[in-house]
Amino acid sequence: MNQSLTTQNPLELSRNANDIKGLDNLRRAAQSGDSNALDEAAKQFEAIFVQMMLKSMRKAQDVMADKDSPFNSEQVKFYRDMHDTQIASDLASNGSIGLAEIIVQQLGNTDNGYMPAGALRNDGNLSSINRNTISSTQNAQNAVLGEPSPKTFQSFKTAAFEDAQSFIEQLYPAAQHAAEQLGIDPKALLAQAAIETGWGKHMIHNTSGQNSHNLFGIKADRRWQGDRAMVDTIEFEQGVAATKKAPFRMYESFGESLQDYVKFVQQNSRYQEAVKQTQSPQDYFTELQKAGYATDPNYADKVISVFEGEQFKRYSAEQTSTSGAAGNIK
Repeated sequence: MNQSLTTQNPLELSRNANDIKGLDNLRRAAQSGDSNALDEAAKQFEAIFVQMMLKSMRKAQDVMADKDSPFNSEQVKFYRDMHDTQIASDLASNGSIGLAEIIVQQLGNTDNGYMPAGALRNDGNLSSINRNTISSTQNAQNAVLGEPSPKTFQSFKTAAFEDAQSFIEQLYPAAQHAAEQLGIDPKALLAQAAIETGWGKHMIHNTSGQNSHNLFGIKADRRWQGDRAMVDTIEFEQGVAATKKAPFRMYESFGESLQDYVKFVQQNSRYQEAVKQTQSPQDYFTELQKAGYATDPNYADKVISVFEGEQFKRYSAEQTSTSGAAGNIK
């Protein structure tokens, strides 16, 4: 008989991997409230952890082992695993890793700043952490968008025009006035509005049915003092489309929306290069996209495609025809 075993107390015997009676002694000690039981149980847990690491390493070794070797037989593996189990127990009892000590401090009644056992037995205080995270996120958002206002409405998108032709006809006079201030072709402004709203088929309305009249997808940042419409929008992140909620400006009329757009690009320093290129719609929208007006990587090309499309050609032809007919009236 190993003389060293005779000097071990009943709880220390539980560290011997194959001593079933020692484990039973550990269970009895824990039930009786023995303070040393926690120390031994923690060491048992650390031993299991070390044993799992040794087992993973053995598996990696077995893959490359010579299957014909006598040292790779099932019998050798059996005794090897028993040996690893005992090594793991010895390492844990010596405090080689330190995991057992942390477990005792965390589960025991200590004042070392470790999370108490009560927290581990519920949600680990995760609900409080989540609340703090949500609060921090909300504060950061408010810093950019401004404090939530009673004038912020949950909204949806619906049609405000019958078709593209009615969209152009109704908006052209107001667009012409705004375009003169910006020095650009009014059809270019309407082409951009067509892209932003799908020819007016996807205009933002609040739940009361009020039209936001927002033709250019301008968001309501902290500088905006008017009403806001909270709605889903598509943003491109590294070329990938994603749906997000964002507040958008609400106007009393389409004319107000067009005027605010002109003010928005003229007074924003990031769009100054675009404002210099208004004589060329292609250059203007290219610079506008570069400055970050839209996250769609094909934004400028889409606007120009509409600007040069059949809808505006047909409208220009009709206007020319009407003007010619009016000129023939004596």
